[in-house]
Amino acid sequence: MYFRKLYTLVFLRNDTHILLGLKKRGFGVDKWNGFGGKVEINETIIDAAIRELKEESCVVVKKCNLKNIGHLEFTFEGDPTMMDVRVYSASIFEGAPTETDEMSPKWFAYTEIPFQDMWPDDIIWFPFMLKGSC
Repeated sequence: MYFRKLYTLVFLRNDTHILLGLKKRGFGVDKWNGFGGKVEINETIIDAAIRELKEESCVVVKKCNLKNIGHLEFTFEGDPTMMDVRVYSASIFEGAPTETDEMSPKWFAYTEIPFQDMWPDDIIWFPFMLKGSC
């Protein structure tokens, strides 16, 4: 039996590129990923997604510009926690992606996504995400 913990994951994108962040500390260090994290007590999933994106990239996105594109569940062998991840994308946002203490952002062409430096499962579900759902 798993203990379910709620997380968010946000991807900024346009027709040809996606913004990924290189994790600089903590869980997933040295891996490229979207921006997100834990949903805090008394916080909606959308509010958590907006907060995490701003904290990790200095980018602001409005609720109306976040598109819910998926729901992923992850477990790790020997860990009783199930990561219940709500995935969002946005193409309209304010501010320039900026390096923070936690993430170093970089735009990648869809044909140049660095799967070798990402979580192993990303290569499975990313193609669906790039098409608009995962």
